[in-house]
Formats: sequence, structure tokens, C-alpha cells
Amino acid sequence: MLIPNLLSPLTYIIPILISVAFFTLIERKVLGYMQLRKGPNLVGPYGILQPAADGLKLFIKEPIQPTNSSHMLFTMAPMLALLLALSIWLPMPLPHSLADLNLGLLFLISMSSFMVYSILWSGWASNSKYALMGALRAVAQTISYEVTLGIILLSMILFSGGFNMQTFATTQEPLYLMPSSWPLMMMWYISTLAETNRAPFDLTEGESELVSGFNVEYSAGPFALFFLAEYTNILMMNTLTTIMFLNPGMLNTPEMFSLSLMTKTVMLSIGFLWVRASYPRFRYDQLMHLLWKNFLPITLALCTWHMAMPITTSGLPPMM
Repeated sequence: MLIPNLLSPLTYIIPILISVAFFTLIERKVLGYMQLRKGPNLVGPYGILQPAADGLKLFIKEPIQPTNSSHMLFTMAPMLALLLALSIWLPMPLPHSLADLNLGLLFLISMSSFMVYSILWSGWASNSKYALMGALRAVAQTISYEVTLGIILLSMILFSGGFNMQTFATTQEPLYLMPSSWPLMMMWYISTLAETNRAPFDLTEGESELVSGFNVEYSAGPFALFFLAEYTNILMMNTLTTIMFLNPGMLNTPEMFSLSLMTKTVMLSIGFLWVRASYPRFRYDQLMHLLWKNFLPITLALCTWHMAMPITTSGLPPMM
């Protein structure tokens, strides 16, 4: 029984990393066609081997480390980023979770909060003013938008009645939660864009002023780990959006559940690419104004409203 127990994490990790690799290819292809060009089309048929070529190039390059950097933190930060990005998938029902946690959503929001440490460590350990500026901006942005994500998550937990992710699938059997929670879903989707540092909120990677931000001193393998962590978080957030709002499917039919979840996650992820190709980058004051002056009051009001709603059970009048 030991060998299946050891192999079960690999059955999650390897498909996630493969999907991340090909998501980067889809992004480059979609952006290319939106800008009236081809995108990658030379390595393999239709450029399908481009992710393998990029990964091979990055991992066989010599990693360069600044002389005055903090070597231990500089090395640990990218490894921590990828480790946290992969561990967040543990309670995800795909359709069976690797760790069936009663407080799965609490675990997820806690682990995603730890990503701030890998960003801060990488910027501080580089001993570069540009990396530190990028890290500070990234940390401020991430912590700010986690407030909204947490409140929206609490509102949806009040709707579904539990912290377990399988509860959302059961709750949405008669009806999606998207129509009844449309403002929350829109704010959640926009906040996930900001949380994963995607355009138009990619201020931490503003090339014109920060030269890629907190990971400016990284190259080769460590940079690839940051890159994988970022795209793993994008797919994870879109999977969570599907589970919370778009009814991933019936748990008693695992094949249809997986197909429905995957299809809706891909559609939401392509929405990320569409937004990147369509909108210019926000200013930093606009980014913070959007959260603290717009999203936070609305989400607090809706969360209070959800808490004030009477709890009803099938066939019984509202509880007084």
C-alpha cells in the first residue's frame, strides 16, 4: 500500500505542471492571433513543443546569483513559491481530493496568504532596490486583494453552508450560484486577476519602471519556478471560481464532473488572456482605490446581507 500512497501526489502534480506548460503556449497563441501574428509555430507541429523547449532552455542555463544577495533566502524563495502553489490543490475535488478536509476553503485561503512570504523574500534577498520596490508593491497588492477574496469567500460559505468544497457541488445541483451572486462573482474574478498579478493589475511586473519587479535578479531554473508558481495559481483560482459559482458537476459521476470542471476552468482562463490583450495597465492609486473604496464596501454590505438572511430548510418555514 505504500507505493500507491507515494504515487498519489504525483498523479496531481504532474498533470498540473503539464497543464501549466501548455497554458503558457495557449496564452502566446491567443495573444498572437489577437495581435494579428502567429505566435510560436516553429518548434514541433504548430509550435506544440515550444513549452518543452522553453523549460529545457531555462533549466540547463547557469543560474546567476548576485554577489551581495542573501544566498539561502534567494534560493529558498522560488522553491517555496512553487511548493505553496502546488499544495493549494490538495483539497480540490477533481473529482476526488488528495486531502478531504472539512475546512478545505480555510486551508486554501491560508496557504495562498503564505505566497506573500516568497515574494517578499525574493525581493529582499536579491539586495537590489528594483527587486525590493517590486516586492513591496506586490505584497501590498496581494494583501489588499486577499481582504476582498476572504469576504466574498465567507459570503459564499454562508450560501452553501460549509467550508468543504464538495458542499458547493451539492448546493449547486438545482441551480448555479452565479445568477444569485453575480456582483460577488464579478468582484471575485477581478480580484483573482489582481491576486495572481495578471493584466491589467500586473503592476509588480511593470517593465517600463520596475524591470519585472521582485524577480528581476532571477534567471534560469529559479525564474522558471516563479513562472510555474504564477501560472499554477492562475489555474487554481479559476478552478476555485468554477467550484464556487459555476457548478462543476455531479459528484456521483466522476468523469462528467472532471470534464465539466476542466471545460469551465479553461473558459475562465482564456478570459484572463482576453483581459490581458484588451486593457491597459492600471495606475497604482487606481488599483488601491478600486479595492478599498469600491470593492470592500460592496462586499461587506453583501456579506452582512447574507448573514441577515433567514436560514431555511426544505419544507419548513424560515427560522425565527
